[in-house]
Amino acid sequence: MILGLRTCIYHIPPDQLPRAKEWYTLVAGIAPYFDEPFYVGFTVGGFELGLVPDGGPPGPGGTDVYWGTVDITAEVARLIGLGATEVETAKDVGGGIQVAVLADPFGNRIGVIQNPHFDPAAVR
Repeated sequence: MILGLRTCIYHIPPDQLPRAKEWYTLVAGIAPYFDEPFYVGFTVGGFELGLVPDGGPPGPGGTDVYWGTVDITAEVARLIGLGATEVETAKDVGGGIQVAVLADPFGNRIGVIQNPHFDPAAVR
């Protein structure tokens, strides 16, 4: 039984970890709660965002993880302003749900979703 999104791991080239940590601090709006040379972890809205400097393959080809937003247009613009590039423009996928996919400066895909059926107050 799937209980919901818990962790999103992005593989970062080892020499890019300081830059990735700085970039994701701006994206998340918070400092990491766990900051070691082998793993940097952020708690974002009750979920884990982890940066692993293992030289693993960043970029497309894995699972897309979508992060919630209340205004997809504003969030896409904000992420682009922070250095992300648009991979898939925002589109309605049915029921008023909109999704977009961007790439971070390290080649990882970042999905954002605006879901009018999701109650943010339910996530505590």
